[in-house]
Amino acid sequence: MRRLATVLALTMTAGVAAASERGPITIAEMGSFHVGGKLVEISGKPVREVVFTPGGVPARVDPNGRYMVGAMYTQYVVPAERRGRYPLLMWHGGGLTGVTWETTPDGREGWKHYFLRRGWPVYVSDAVERGRSGWSMYPDLFPGEPLFLTIENPFERFRIGAGVGSWSDDPAQRRVLPGNQFPTDTESYLNFVRQIVPRWTTTDPMIIDAYTALVDRVGDSVVMVHSQGGQFGLKVAQARPEKVKGLILIEPAGLGDRDKIAAFRGMPILAVYGDHIAQDSRWPTIRGNGVRFLEQARAAGADVEVIDLPERGIRGNSHMLMMDRNSDEVAAVVQDWLVRKGLWR
Repeated sequence: MRRLATVLALTMTAGVAAASERGPITIAEMGSFHVGGKLVEISGKPVREVVFTPGGVPARVDPNGRYMVGAMYTQYVVPAERRGRYPLLMWHGGGLTGVTWETTPDGREGWKHYFLRRGWPVYVSDAVERGRSGWSMYPDLFPGEPLFLTIENPFERFRIGAGVGSWSDDPAQRRVLPGNQFPTDTESYLNFVRQIVPRWTTTDPMIIDAYTALVDRVGDSVVMVHSQGGQFGLKVAQARPEKVKGLILIEPAGLGDRDKIAAFRGMPILAVYGDHIAQDSRWPTIRGNGVRFLEQARAAGADVEVIDLPERGIRGNSHMLMMDRNSDEVAAVVQDWLVRKGLWR
């Protein structure tokens, strides 16, 4: 009986701890804003009449005039008990929005909540042309045209499935990578592809300008980026090295400017990579390019750490580390680094 009572007491204690971990979050401040952008003028377009609502009265629409182009949406939440020394800015990858950080496709809390619970003020952005930032006329205001992804594309390309042709509408026929941690049941995966939005390959300068404006507005910050966001984080850190107090690269897919490598001197930089990279057709090259760039940053005086999760015994992670079933375990690796670098108190 004494042993059973001890087991029950331990179980109850663990349950209280788990409940506390997922209990209410006390918020001091929250809100949103748009930042960046510039006025651009268009002329020479025909004027037309448009009925905006069925049964409505036609309205004259003159597309000639000035437009605000390249502004970016950001939502912020500041916890009542701040423990992060600086705000944590979370920047998503290509074809995605800030939803990346908010809730996993199978309904668990995302990294926004994880770091908020640990006392970090979090700022989650939708990059220019994504989500609530919206996009503009093309090719008049946005050069080029948007790219759209099929539902199969992320499954095959984000190291969830075993390459081309691995997706099937029949769950029994899907070829998932061994031990893969992404939630691949039909409902969860379709929840993920509902988040996919059009993206451009020609708007990078606008996005970098907007993220730079965000850092200028928020001030000293820790920047966390994913995938396509890698080059944005690196280049903004090079543009504002005095304000970027730490840089976290989650499977970065781009590089900074080699001729500005000295800007990283003294900056803590963490890069995190998941599993199944060596077997992929693209990711050995992407990771190799990224690590070589970070080695140059280290040689220039940056405080660089590269973590390959399988070497830590954390296996099965896809490109979407923050959505995998073990996302909290991966977030804990990042939080531990933040603590070790003196960025959390």
